[in-house]
Amino acid sequence: MSRDNESTVSEFILLGLPIQAEDQGLYSALFLAMYLTTILGNLLITLLIRLDSHLHTPMYFFLSHLAFTDISFSSVSSPKMVMNMLTHSQSISYGGCVSQVYFFSLFAVLESFLLTSMAYDRYVAICHPLHYSQIMSENLCVLLVVVSWALSSANALVHTLLFARLSHFRNHTIPHYFCDLSTLLKLSSSDTTTNELVILVLGNVVISLPFICILVSYGHIGVTILKTPSIKGICKALSTCGSHLCVVTLYYGAIIGLYFVPSSNNTNDKDAIVAMMYTVVIPMLNPFIYSLRNRDMKGALRNILIRRVCSQ
Repeated sequence: MSRDNESTVSEFILLGLPIQAEDQGLYSALFLAMYLTTILGNLLITLLIRLDSHLHTPMYFFLSHLAFTDISFSSVSSPKMVMNMLTHSQSISYGGCVSQVYFFSLFAVLESFLLTSMAYDRYVAICHPLHYSQIMSENLCVLLVVVSWALSSANALVHTLLFARLSHFRNHTIPHYFCDLSTLLKLSSSDTTTNELVILVLGNVVISLPFICILVSYGHIGVTILKTPSIKGICKALSTCGSHLCVVTLYYGAIIGLYFVPSSNNTNDKDAIVAMMYTVVIPMLNPFIYSLRNRDMKGALRNILIRRVCSQ
């Protein structure tokens, strides 16, 4: 390929998931159903938190933002993936690819920060219950969300601008179902040293550091729970953070499986499948985890349904 051809990038080709051509229709229907379930489930959580005054607490304030993040995170790649499978088109414009890089980085990191804020909320609730209302004030909750958005946006902007300066690519075929930044860097024939260094440094700041903070929070929670003399107290403490712990395990488990577990063969297929876990499957499961394991959420839904029936 000539240098002139390399320098003019108008579109990329997404190879998608390792699915046979004859099965594309079936899987597109499945992924569409999963995406719609993600949208409806997270919208329901947001609606319940907004309508029920009992859920106007820091924990559910963070949960409402997490629900919005899950909707947005899934929307970065799912609609394009389903559309490509239905139309048998694998192309994505250069502008669309850059947009995916930005918004994927934004919402992936935002989810990490929100999970960290929720872990801190659970730490204060269990380890310092008498000072909970003082520590977890409305101002602090808003500040944590604003800082999360600001840091996530800055991180995404840095990665996107550094990617946009790359002008030469060995080929335009992406062995993925969306424009994954690390995959794009492998395709580039430009010098990507700066990009890789920034990914390493910022990755430790926005992913590893929040994960360590979550582990520290739950370490203190575990020590506090073990000091609780009654089984009832232990069960109550566990019930307040069980749902969040499930979500953290799924989210960071997928990331660890993708970036830290060595693989031998079919690396591209493995990356696409694991990425599917935390971009499609986990955002869909989060509403079920928080509704099925959460007594307050189930109570809010029951109260709203009863009010709805009685008003008719």
